[in-house]
Amino acid sequence: MSRTPMKLILTQEVTGLGAPGDVVEVAGGYGRNYLVPRGLAMRWTRGAEKQVELIKRARSAKDIRGLDDAKEAAGRLGSLHVRLATKAGNTGRLFGSVSPSDIADAVRAAGGPELDRRRIEVPSPIKTLGAHQVRVRLHPDVTATLEVEIVGK
Repeated sequence: MSRTPMKLILTQEVTGLGAPGDVVEVAGGYGRNYLVPRGLAMRWTRGAEKQVELIKRARSAKDIRGLDDAKEAAGRLGSLHVRLATKAGNTGRLFGSVSPSDIADAVRAAGGPELDRRRIEVPSPIKTLGAHQVRVRLHPDVTATLEVEIVGK
């Protein structure tokens, strides 16, 4: 079985791989079965290479404008008390787990900034009641730690 690398252009940020506009080489199956179908990347061609410059220019304009905003949002997240009510059993074990989109909704309900669920990093699935730490990538240079309290309904 051959494992030929595939050259792709990222259209969205992928943790551990790169940012929009980056040209990366990944395993063929990873690119073909995961990145491209989900719209996270597109196949590299000479024509697509020209789009890389446009993507990078748009990203840099957004990053320059967004660095101060990201630092300010990180400060707001640090002082925010986020509670998420979900169904749980008598032992404190949840029925299911808490997803990044659930956390984004809870932050919004607590008066925090609008967060993209893809930027919320949950180290391991949250399946118990109590306080849990999650990381939020607000900017390539700014990461905030957020404490989410999971309570039973």
